[in-house]
Amino acid sequence: MFSPSVYSEIITTLPPSVRLVAVTKTKAIADIEAAYRAGIRDFAESRIQEALSKIEALGSYTDINWHFIGRLQSNKARRVVENFAYIHSIDNLPIAARLNRIAEELGKHPQGLLQVKLLPDENKSGWTREELSIDLPQLELLENLKICGLMTILPLGLSPGDRQQTFGELKDLAAEISQTSNLSLTELSMGMSGDYPEAVAAGATMIRLGTILFGDRG
Repeated sequence: MFSPSVYSEIITTLPPSVRLVAVTKTKAIADIEAAYRAGIRDFAESRIQEALSKIEALGSYTDINWHFIGRLQSNKARRVVENFAYIHSIDNLPIAARLNRIAEELGKHPQGLLQVKLLPDENKSGWTREELSIDLPQLELLENLKICGLMTILPLGLSPGDRQQTFGELKDLAAEISQTSNLSLTELSMGMSGDYPEAVAAGATMIRLGTILFGDRG
């Protein structure tokens, strides 16, 4: 159940430059509507079928921005481009190229974020620094997928200091890429319910909050 008081407490501490994205996977339409009434306009889903039913049910809320944060599958890419303004979880070159081709076919220009794995984590996908450096020349050529930033999910068990340092490394990487390529990486999607304060301190522009706003997944 959405907690307006928790949201109010969080939003008053955030800099104006930080966008709060509410993660609503497994949550009911009523929870999303409650969050909307509280002022949230950015919502994230990770499963395409679940997301599509919610997007349809909430179609009258025309100022909602939908964010896709789940693992991208090639056969679901078209539905993602059709329905989401932001795609946070682009984790390899072939899927980026496919999203770009579909965007061209549909005449759309979704905002894309490249998922980066700064620390070893067998449970997470994404580019390492080295892999991203190799693929950057081809990513620069994508004209319809608007690559606007980087995203990361940290491994569990890091100290607050290590979390903030790693988030800071993502910011530095985005700045380096922006200076040495034709990409302008202004968005940093980093920080979830357990580590968003460190992400904000390190320069996040988007934080993805689910459990802290809605309680544990049902």
